Amino acid sequence: MNQPSATPARKGGSLASRLIVATIVITVFAGLAWADATSLGGGPRAAWLLPVVLLVAAGGSLETVRLAAARGIPLAATLVPAGTAAIATAPAVAAWLGGDDPARPWAALGATTVACGAALGSLFVVEIGRYVRGGPALPRIAGSLAAMVAIGLPLAFMVGLRLLEPRSGVAPWLGLLPLTSLIAVVKAGDIAAYAVGSLVGRHRMAPALSPGKTWEGAAASLAAAVFVAWLVMDRGAAGTASRPWGGWPLYGLLLGLAGMAGDLSESLVKRELAAKDSGTSLGGMGGFLDLIDSLLFAAPVAWLLWVAGR
Repeated sequence: MNQPSATPARKGGSLASRLIVATIVITVFAGLAWADATSLGGGPRAAWLLPVVLLVAAGGSLETVRLAAARGIPLAATLVPAGTAAIATAPAVAAWLGGDDPARPWAALGATTVACGAALGSLFVVEIGRYVRGGPALPRIAGSLAAMVAIGLPLAFMVGLRLLEPRSGVAPWLGLLPLTSLIAVVKAGDIAAYAVGSLVGRHRMAPALSPGKTWEGAAASLAAAVFVAWLVMDRGAAGTASRPWGGWPLYGLLLGLAGMAGDLSESLVKRELAAKDSGTSLGGMGGFLDLIDSLLFAAPVAWLLWVAGR
């Protein structure tokens, strides 16, 4: 068996819930992406998509705090969401304050380093103020910083992808290509892995960590990621925009591998925290972390490839 046993009704209900939530998420994101690509209202790049970043940062970090607390691991419940949001949005804030210079992608991400340092300093200041001998000060600092960086930093790279400027004279929507290509490639891999693994998966990839994942699903995931990378880069935007370094074959392969690593990493965290899903905010899709887990490792890879290809 590839997946845990379930009645047909439960399987059908779960699939229906996933489809409904996925449709809502895609519709809302597409609307905001259109508004951002066309600079609706005259706002700067990423202005319309920043609420999505803040929602995911808050939702994912609060889920982490709750899961950790259930296992007796104390995190800074107020600072973790605030620090995650600050790290995630730092590139956009820096770009807006600095004139939104498209020729300096490294400088925009440099603001994220400052945000990480500020988050760490804030954690120490709070712990100094409430220090009690024998208390969990260091575990709380370490766990809280890990949660902030693990969620906030990949989101910052996604914001950085949106801030990359397309070639002059191309359609406005192509400014979204770096970000949308990341999401399309990685999520295509997720869908293929789930579908093929459920139907024909027989050889478990990480039975102790995630019994539902199979090598058949992993192979399908990589194939789908490379195919969608070709579809987006070579067919959908042929000759109209800059490309990631190495072209679509390397882009699809590396993002496919990084997506699987992110998915397995969240499985490790959930196993350690004795949780099946990160939450229930998104119905059958689980929580915010379940939605973005495969993107967390893939976002920095995508950003580096796009910047190197400029």
